[in-house]
Amino acid sequence: MRVRLLIAAGVLLAASAVAPLAHAGGAAGAPALPTDGHARGGFPTDGHPTDGDSLDGFAADGLSVHGYGTVGADATVTLSGMYRCLDDSAGPVFVSSNLVQGNRSAGIGGTRAVCDGHLHEWVNTSVVKDPAYRPGAATVRATLMQLTSDATGLPTPRFLASEEAAVELR
Repeated sequence: MRVRLLIAAGVLLAASAVAPLAHAGGAAGAPALPTDGHARGGFPTDGHPTDGDSLDGFAADGLSVHGYGTVGADATVTLSGMYRCLDDSAGPVFVSSNLVQGNRSAGIGGTRAVCDGHLHEWVNTSVVKDPAYRPGAATVRATLMQLTSDATGLPTPRFLASEEAAVELR
């Protein structure tokens, strides 16, 4: 049991490092980024549905990133957005995020998703030092990822949705 938990944690960490491949459509089965300013699933990049978006009866997983993040005095970075996932019966679903500023890139936490078809907020937090992030422009790459078991029983990441968005760190 401990080995499976360690492997699952390793896969989750590796998925956050590999997540940028999903944004370019480079990972197997990963969707390409939308070009209309909306995350896959019809959520706008500011995390709020637009007047034309109907969230009732929506039949897909989706993810968005809020247009801002925070950097605390102790180098704690907090990012957030919205997600919807429909089914976690094949395995747990997580929202991972990666923050890019200049030539610096780091995974910022991971949130376990509630897959009930409703819109939920995700918030990921991590302390990042050496060098620390600074207030200003940055990019967030977020991924909605499900861990499924392969034929050997090992967890394998399955990318459900992704979003890359410009943010302002405050």
